[in-house]
Amino acid sequence: MAEIAKKWYVVRALSGKEKKVKEYLESEISRLNLSDQIAQVLIPTEKVYQVRNGKPVHKERNFFPGYILIHAALDGEVEHIVRGITGVIGFLGTKDGKAIPLRSDEVSRILGKVD
Repeated sequence: MAEIAKKWYVVRALSGKEKKVKEYLESEISRLNLSDQIAQVLIPTEKVYQVRNGKPVHKERNFFPGYILIHAALDGEVEHIVRGITGVIGFLGTKDGKAIPLRSDEVSRILGKVD
């Protein structure tokens, strides 16, 4: 079977609910057998080290609060399914709501910062 061409898209989610939206997305992918169309769901985070009460504490902080990256082929119903998930506002794109894929240099810059 031929490999489906996938691109990186930005999904706008409710700020602070990115992890929950990612869980919903992954459960829908497995439930509807969409693993061929949606390869990866990613929340861009970085590890931040702070000192509290004299002890080092590390936390994960979102690079882009309210945004989730998906590596997908938005064919047919896939875009509609992603938009219908609880907590998803829509795709980052044009004014009419059409999803625009990220450029390869943007993707490499973002993925280079993520552990």
